[in-house]
Amino acid sequence: MVLVLGVSVGSSGARAVLTHSDQPHLPPIDRCHIPRPPGAPLIDPVLTAVRRMHTAARERDEYITGTAVTCRDHRQVELVGEALGTGRVTLVDEPLAQLRYLRFTEQLPVSGSVLLFDLGSSGLTMTQVDCRTDSVIAAAHCPGLGGDAYDELLCEWLDRAGVFTDEAAAGRYREALSSARVVTAADPATAERAVITRCDLTDLCAEPVAEAAGLIRRMCEHSEFPAETVALLGGCARNPGLRTRLAELLDLPLVCDREPEYVSARGALLFAAQRPAAGTRTAHIRAGGQVVPLSPPVVGRRRVYAAAAVTIGLGATVAGLLTAQNGTAQPTRSTYVPTDVLDAPPGP
Repeated sequence: MVLVLGVSVGSSGARAVLTHSDQPHLPPIDRCHIPRPPGAPLIDPVLTAVRRMHTAARERDEYITGTAVTCRDHRQVELVGEALGTGRVTLVDEPLAQLRYLRFTEQLPVSGSVLLFDLGSSGLTMTQVDCRTDSVIAAAHCPGLGGDAYDELLCEWLDRAGVFTDEAAAGRYREALSSARVVTAADPATAERAVITRCDLTDLCAEPVAEAAGLIRRMCEHSEFPAETVALLGGCARNPGLRTRLAELLDLPLVCDREPEYVSARGALLFAAQRPAAGTRTAHIRAGGQVVPLSPPVVGRRRVYAAAAVTIGLGATVAGLLTAQNGTAQPTRSTYVPTDVLDAPPGP
């Protein structure tokens, strides 16, 4: 059987999905999430994830014919390309992978524009894309709104309750509340305990969620073609309270995959399955629209928002990977996007 591998790269680690080339949307043969330890190089979890999936393929006596890795900026392209360049890998702009998978699973409209609302650990990335031409209409990034910030807020809440823990443990409690309504946090030193409910987490994150909704509204107000759908992505999108609150604040339909944290990796699978890679390649999303200027959100007194700022141009998804193309953009139903071929760097 023919296997393909899709990998997504993030500041918190890497996710990999292994499946048959004709079944990218079905439950995978294997997958893994490799967290990135504090201070570790970005490429380490990527290499670990790739090796683990190749081991899984060998154990099945099968062969991986295509590998695609999503990247957010030019720096990631260089790191991943250098580390995996001796093999055959397709490097994919992350919003493009997300868009392609959501379209493949028929979660997006054929026309109009969609706002990719990617709430990851390091911050909120918003990319508005024309569904027909795959052109970027607007983009923004806010590092103060994300899973790490929520974990810090939860740490402060637990501190006030007498339970002292680190942000890694707070992150596990937050993730547990995606499926459970109540979790119990324990202080490892004193065994003091505190009960956290899903409602507690929703109330705690009410301010940052409102800020995020405000950014969406401002982006739509500045855009000539306002978004008609919002796609929730990233691990934080699993939070039912966040989805409910955003739905209340926005007069827009929300789309959320069953596994929003794996949308990027599954989108990469579609590129890996498209054809056997003939070298290191990069697949770019088309950048044809204006970038909407957004001022930083109004922040509260919480320390976690002191550093929050909106990065205009989205170096991760516009200035680095996105390749501007002149002329009229063409619909991309069968031929998805042009692919620039890069020479694979020499092996060690």
